[in-house]
Amino acid sequence: MTIQGIAGLKELVGQHLGYSEYTEITQEQVNLFADATGDHQWIHVDVERAKAESPFGGPIAHGYLTLSLGPALSPQIMQVQGITMGVNYGCGKVRFPAPVPVGSKLRLGAELTSVEDIAGGAQVQMTFTYEVEGAPKPSCVAEVIFRYYE
Repeated sequence: MTIQGIAGLKELVGQHLGYSEYTEITQEQVNLFADATGDHQWIHVDVERAKAESPFGGPIAHGYLTLSLGPALSPQIMQVQGITMGVNYGCGKVRFPAPVPVGSKLRLGAELTSVEDIAGGAQVQMTFTYEVEGAPKPSCVAEVIFRYYE
C-alpha cells in the first residue's frame, strides 16, 4: 500500500493495513542478535539444551529480535510518500504472548491507530502484530510510534 503523505495517513486511522510475507526465523539470526545485544541465554543459543530442557521444545527468538523485525517487514505492507523524513519515535505497550521458535515463519500485521499533528508533521501510532504461521496467538503485539515530517 502506498500512502500519500500525512493527509493519506489520516484517512486510514482505525484501518488494518495488511500483512507482510512470512519470513523464516533462523538460528543464525538469533545468534547474531545475541552477539549484538549480549543476551546469550541458553533458550536462544544453545540448541541441544533448548531441545532437551526448554518448555518450548527448542530454541526461540529473543522477544526484542521479533520486535526489531518491524523495519524489515513493514515496508512490505505500506510505504509513506510525500514526506521528507520518517523516524521511529518509540513504543507504547509491548507484549510477547507466545514464543517464536527457531525455524518458524513469522509475519507482521499493521493497524493504523492514530495520527496527531506535531510541528512540521505528524505523530503516528500503529499496532504491530507479529504472528507465527499456524500459532494460536500472536508472538508480539506492540504499539509503535513514528514521526513523519513533510
